[in-house]
Amino acid sequence: EPLTQYRAFRRMHAKSERFNHEGWLDAWTEFDGRSFRYDVVSERGSEYVRNKVLRAVLKREQEIVAAGADKAALSEDNYEFTEADEAGGDVKYVLLKPRRKDVSLVEGRMVLSREGGELLRVEGKLSKNPSFWTSLVNIIRHFAKVDGVRVPVSTESIAKVKFAGQSRLDVVYEYESINGRPVSVAGRQILASAG
Repeated sequence: EPLTQYRAFRRMHAKSERFNHEGWLDAWTEFDGRSFRYDVVSERGSEYVRNKVLRAVLKREQEIVAAGADKAALSEDNYEFTEADEAGGDVKYVLLKPRRKDVSLVEGRMVLSREGGELLRVEGKLSKNPSFWTSLVNIIRHFAKVDGVRVPVSTESIAKVKFAGQSRLDVVYEYESINGRPVSVAGRQILASAG
């Protein structure tokens, strides 16, 4: 079942290594199938990090969804897929080659369970830098199947930021509802173990 709508609580944390600045932000996020909304409920730490990184990430996601969420989907419209020959035990790898340079696409690989081919994570670098100030954005997005729907449960990214050096961003998703249905107790347990 595809993800068509959700309501989730996001915990976000970003840190600049060189300046030792960090910030935290908690927000309710909603996607209704057409638009993405967010409501910041708490924040602390560096004002610069909160405004220029954490709020900017939410704003950018809002813009991506407004432009058409399917332009970031793991689909043949956006990627060329090549199964890798790497031996990975109980996982297999599929290489991702974006069909265009876009800040919402990842050049790297999908990690799938060998049994059933479930998407576990996407890892690689953004195919286009988000801004002049930010380059070499490496990302790992973890997924889990919650109540029959594959959803992102956490994201880790490390970027090189001009003047600030290496910076890190971590996001954890706690879903309240998926596709119009409240997340079940079993779904909450999956989210707790994944986060």
